[in-house]
Amino acid sequence: MTPMKGRTLIVFFSRRGNNYVDGRIVNLEVGNTEVAAGMVEKLTGGELYQIIPVRTYSDDYTACTKEVKEELRVHARPELRSLPDSIEAYDHIILCYPNWWGTMPMPVWTFLEKFSFSGKAIYPLCTHEGSGLGHSVSDIKKACHDAIVKEGLAIVGGSVKSAENDIAYWLDV
Repeated sequence: MTPMKGRTLIVFFSRRGNNYVDGRIVNLEVGNTEVAAGMVEKLTGGELYQIIPVRTYSDDYTACTKEVKEELRVHARPELRSLPDSIEAYDHIILCYPNWWGTMPMPVWTFLEKFSFSGKAIYPLCTHEGSGLGHSVSDIKKACHDAIVKEGLAIVGGSVKSAENDIAYWLDV
């Protein structure tokens, strides 16, 4: 990738609490994707924006997976607590999200469908526990057809705390 020039917005969706990590359910005080987004902020000096849905997901991991699978099935677009007034000032959007059922969580779809990404570069960063990027990059291209969607980076959630070098290499910073 070529080094980033211009303003960067780091958009992330992350889930704390009960999560599947390294083959077991553990309680995370900070979600894996939020950890990765913090590393991106440190490396780029970009501005952080967290996607927070109005309705919170179940604290129980198994119940949450059922909720999000149903959202995916019905193509839900959950309402978000807030949105930036505009993304016009940003040249680069680093989009950080977990892989939920092969793609982005539905609140990420809500965010993407609220703005025009015409001419903007989107860098997909996905945390996962074995499914990689799934079909999330092609989904981003469908949702943001006027954007320049860059090569994505998939980080295993259980190893996110040691991923800063991989993120720096990916971003070419």
